[in-house]
Amino acid sequence: MPATRRSSLAIAAALLAVAANTAPALAASAPAVPNAPMIPSGSAPHLVGPHGEILHSSSSNWSGYATTGAKFTSVSASWVQPTATCDGNDSYSSFWVGLDGDGSDSVEQTGTEVDCSEGSPLYSSWYEMYPAYPVNFNDAVRPGDHFTASVTAGDGGSFTLKLSDTTQGWSHTVKKTLSNAALASAEIIAEAPSDASGPLPLTNFGTVDFTGAKVNDKPLGSFNPDNITMATNGSTLATTSPITDSKDFSVSWKRSS
Repeated sequence: MPATRRSSLAIAAALLAVAANTAPALAASAPAVPNAPMIPSGSAPHLVGPHGEILHSSSSNWSGYATTGAKFTSVSASWVQPTATCDGNDSYSSFWVGLDGDGSDSVEQTGTEVDCSEGSPLYSSWYEMYPAYPVNFNDAVRPGDHFTASVTAGDGGSFTLKLSDTTQGWSHTVKKTLSNAALASAEIIAEAPSDASGPLPLTNFGTVDFTGAKVNDKPLGSFNPDNITMATNGSTLATTSPITDSKDFSVSWKRSS
């Protein structure tokens, strides 16, 4: 899918600025690397359910669950911020809930991130009304923090994006407007953020557990959502577990690129 993304040079400059002014393990904000619409990898066929719904697909930048085929006006979930394992190479990962992006060119989303810069992890949080660039929150994010996030669409193209760190005790509620949002999908995703060349190397985040996932105020599992594997060039980068209790699942890192 077409997307306008920041250049690698801009990302590198931002990384250096952050590294120079924040403690690496507890960085309040990381570079604003865009999270983009789902990019189908084409490396695996769709599995289709009895009513024509897509049950499994492959993407080069997303892993998690997405649901389509109706109008979606709300999505929410909780997760624990994963701990990054950095190997000296720069890498990136984000965890979020959002509307749109699966089959559309806009995404309304909020979540957290952990990037690796020169061997050190940078933890951060943000919201994004893609194709606009993401906006970072300034609050500290630590591995092990418990997060709850939601995106809700209202009348006239209005959106309310809420992200809460219940461990640190901070919360942000952002109200934005996007008049042309399709409201054609809802998702809970672990992502490899992108620059101008496409998806960047995926940070080793281990496993992230998403819990209490709801879409349109109903359990995620009631929508027969699409289980998405992140894969590129025949290599699996991250896998998504089955849904349990209609609302809980995990995404596990496999390799960076």
